[in-house]
Amino acid sequence: MGKKGKERAKERRQKRLQEISELRSLPISPRDRWWSSETIAVVTGGNRGIGFEIARQLAALGLRVVIASRNPDSGRQAAECLQSEGLGVESYQLDVTDSASVESFAKWVFTAYGGIDILVNNAGINFNLGSENSVEYAEKVIEANYFGTKRMIQTMIPVMKPSENGARILNVSSRLGRMNGRRNRLGDENLREKLLNDDCLSEELIDGLVVEFLKQVNDGSWASNGWPQMYTDYSISKLAVNCYTRLAARVLLNRAEGHRICINCYCPGWVKTAMTGWQGNMSADEGADTGVWVVLLPKESPTGKFFAERREISY
Repeated sequence: MGKKGKERAKERRQKRLQEISELRSLPISPRDRWWSSETIAVVTGGNRGIGFEIARQLAALGLRVVIASRNPDSGRQAAECLQSEGLGVESYQLDVTDSASVESFAKWVFTAYGGIDILVNNAGINFNLGSENSVEYAEKVIEANYFGTKRMIQTMIPVMKPSENGARILNVSSRLGRMNGRRNRLGDENLREKLLNDDCLSEELIDGLVVEFLKQVNDGSWASNGWPQMYTDYSISKLAVNCYTRLAARVLLNRAEGHRICINCYCPGWVKTAMTGWQGNMSADEGADTGVWVVLLPKESPTGKFFAERREISY
């Protein structure tokens, strides 16, 4: 993309952000407000950045929010900050990379609230900034961003409350994980086709993708084998999240009436947070907006979709 192309893209983004800002100023119709103060939303990694803003916005709209944070002190401080604003928020320790921690959290939230209505899988890590593209921490990135997200989904589904509106799962992802990204597409065309084909898509295929990537990282062959060119480990982790979202949506369609669970993912954009080294072009408030919008869509909520800037985008 040349200079003029970048300028046009920036203009389009700014125009869309202005449109979204205007939409946010409109009052929510009582007909569309299916939630109440007894609607329980869990936000992983909710102690800072986009997760914190998602928690704030959900609580400001009247939901009860649980900030799940790996560091209990950070989670408690975040919750106290929002409580000081009169919002219904509390915190609980959770490490998505630790199966025992995830199981403990699920038991606690079921005991405390009888289950949850909304799960926002926001917890994630990235070790690269700017033009850096090291894969030194690839295993940690994949474990937290992909396996951690999958672990939360599988563990929390049994404690999601039955509802005529359907429970909601949202995976915070990235356009960097799109299958046919301009600079980040997978070089293996056959693998791309399989991952995009719902008849071929499986947990084994997705897990195999990340396992093969990590194997090549360990033997040093990854750089010449067609993996994404930007933030490679982060991109692979989010590609896997996107694929798993589609797979989970298909599986969850078979649930009985009243037990429907909608699962989607979204890209918040390049947001000014600690993860980006504060180099983004959007505020955390703006980045959180689409996530909140998706999980609060009216009764006929979509599932298995990918969103950005309050619009569906392609995988």
